[in-house]
Amino acid sequence: MNRSILSLSFLLLLVTSCHQKNSINFKLVSESYISDTTQYAQCHASTIIETENGLLVSFFGGPYERHPEVSIYTAAFEHGQRQKPQKVADGKADTTSFPTWNPVLFRSANNQIDLFYKVGPSPNDWWGMVMHSSDEGKSWSSPEKLPEGILGPIRNKPIQLSSGVILSPSSTEETHELWKAHIERSTDGGQTWTIIAIPSPDSVKVIQPTLLVYSDQRIQALLRSNQNVVMESWSSDEGKTWSEVQPTTIPHPNSGIDAITLQSGSKLLVNNPLPSGNSWEAGRNKLDLYYSTDGKSWENNMHLEDEPEGEFSYPCIIQTTDGLIHITYTYNRQQIKHVVLSAVN
Repeated sequence: MNRSILSLSFLLLLVTSCHQKNSINFKLVSESYISDTTQYAQCHASTIIETENGLLVSFFGGPYERHPEVSIYTAAFEHGQRQKPQKVADGKADTTSFPTWNPVLFRSANNQIDLFYKVGPSPNDWWGMVMHSSDEGKSWSSPEKLPEGILGPIRNKPIQLSSGVILSPSSTEETHELWKAHIERSTDGGQTWTIIAIPSPDSVKVIQPTLLVYSDQRIQALLRSNQNVVMESWSSDEGKTWSEVQPTTIPHPNSGIDAITLQSGSKLLVNNPLPSGNSWEAGRNKLDLYYSTDGKSWENNMHLEDEPEGEFSYPCIIQTTDGLIHITYTYNRQQIKHVVLSAVN
C-alpha cells in the first residue's frame, strides 16, 4: 500500500476516533407526570432542583394562565416517592388577587434554597417575589418583594460563579413589540443587585435567557426570540458586559428554552425545534435535546416529544450528583412531565 493511501487511512481513523471521543447519546431511564386536577385545572412553567433526599419541582397552577387564582405549587420527590403538590404562594393582597408566574428554584453557595416567582396581571406589569427555605423546601419564609426594578430570574435558573458572583437571567416585556433581556448581577450573595443589559435591536424580541459557563470563563446566554432561531450573547468579564445578540443556527418558535453545563463540561439545551406560527402555541408540539461541546455547534441529539399537535414547552433541565439528567416541562398544560436520562458514551 503506498504512503498516500496510508496517510489517508490514518487521517480517517483519527477523525473517526475524535468523533467517537466527542459523541454522546442519552437513554431514557424513566418518565412520569405531576398532576392534581383537584387543586388546579392547568399547570405550566416548571423548575426543578436537587435536594438532600431527592428532588423538588415547582410550577404555577390554576384555572388558566393569567387567572387571579393561579398560584405557586411545589412537589417533592423523596426516597423515590412523589408527594402531592403543595400550594406555597399566591398573589393575594388584601381584597385583591393577582396571578402568579414562572417560579425558579435556586440553591446558592450558602446552601439555602430560594424560590423566585412573579406576581401581577401580566408580564408587562408584574413584579418579582422570593421566598427562602433552610430545610430543603419543606417550609418557606414569608414572601418578600424584590427591590424596585429587580424582577429576579424570569424563567431560568441563576448561576453562581467560582468567585461567588451570582448572575440571574432576566428580561422585560414592556410592550407586545418591545422585549429586552438583561442580567441581574450580585456580588454579595443576593443582598443587592445590579441590572446589566444584553444589547439587542428593538426589532429583535429576546427574553428568558439561560446561562452557560465555559472553561475559559466566558459565559454564554442563549435566548428565546422572535427570529425563528435561538439567539446568543457572550460575556468575558463575569457578566459585567455582554455582546449584542446574534442568531444561532438552532430553529426555534419563540418558546421557553433551558440549558445546562454537564459535569463533563459539555452543554445540553432543550428547545422546540420548529418555526413560529400564527398562534402562541405553534411549534410547541416537538421538543428536542441538543448537545454541544463549544456552544457554537449544536447537535440535535434526541426527540423528547414529536407529535402532530400539542404543547410540550417551558423545559427545565438539571444534572444531579449521580450524573443523571432530569428534565421537566409542560405537558399540554394539564401535567408537568418529568423525564430522566442517562448518558451513554
